[in-house]
Amino acid sequence: MLLRLLVSSFLLAGTSFAVPTKEKRVHRHGDLSDHPHKDATDFQYDHEAFLGKEDAKTFDQLTPEESKERLAKIIGRIDINKDGFVNHSELHYWIKHRQRRYIEENVNKHWREYDVNQDDKISWEEYKNTTYGYYHGEEFDDVEEKDTYKAMLTRDQRRFKEADRDHDGIATREEFTAFLHPEEFDHMRGLVVQETMDDIDKNGDGKVDIDEYIGDMFTPENGEKEPDWVLTERQHFHQIRDENKNGYLEAAEVAQWVLPTEVDHADNEAKHLIHETDTNKDGLLSLSEIMDQAEVISLSTITDYGGMTLAEHDEL
Repeated sequence: MLLRLLVSSFLLAGTSFAVPTKEKRVHRHGDLSDHPHKDATDFQYDHEAFLGKEDAKTFDQLTPEESKERLAKIIGRIDINKDGFVNHSELHYWIKHRQRRYIEENVNKHWREYDVNQDDKISWEEYKNTTYGYYHGEEFDDVEEKDTYKAMLTRDQRRFKEADRDHDGIATREEFTAFLHPEEFDHMRGLVVQETMDDIDKNGDGKVDIDEYIGDMFTPENGEKEPDWVLTERQHFHQIRDENKNGYLEAAEVAQWVLPTEVDHADNEAKHLIHETDTNKDGLLSLSEIMDQAEVISLSTITDYGGMTLAEHDEL
């Protein structure tokens, strides 16, 4: 079953699954996947949670035999105590490891781009000049959508200053990580909430009403009827999000919405994968339990993924 969870997404790759904006608005520490968690129709969440967002792409050019061989190697690396089984703790640690690795790789990629003078630091001027080029004049007069660019610059500068904890105008690697992934740092939570409010609070009254909340997720076209998920979100707004029942979401309520802290998604995903795969219900995953499901999956129907391969030297 785990193999199905990991690779069935490829069989569905030819189908487009609309991801409502609401799914993208919620920040989970080290997002396991950009896809919604919908096992009934789509296993992409499980696939990316297990392999990591980037390494999930490696299976696109593998034959069924190669896919199974690669998966066996991955399982061997997850099995930290080398007892031949994968337990919950090992799987939880692996998923967290893949989260951290994705963030590190993303920061490294941008670090090379923005550290222009290669002094192993990124100044605000380096970031601004690299991002906006000659458009970084105060008024953006040469740009058609200059108001948009000015707003982007202001937003970036505010985030850079928040990440720059010693306020020297220069970002260390840790500070630059906070700039790129603010949801990972407690001291950036207020900024994430502020950016969300800036996006959604269209009338600027400092709170989010039901129309602004729904409008961020769904805009009907040509008299289009609201889909069921929008009706569900209306209920969530009134019954769950609006905790003080005053008809609005204030900053604290927005924070609880976009930065949920009470759930360990890596832990839940590890429990979920074991539940779906542990056929003898001993709380452990054997290689045979994983591989026994391989024959029912047409792994050759793998499309729509490309990119980096899983490095053999990637240690836990």
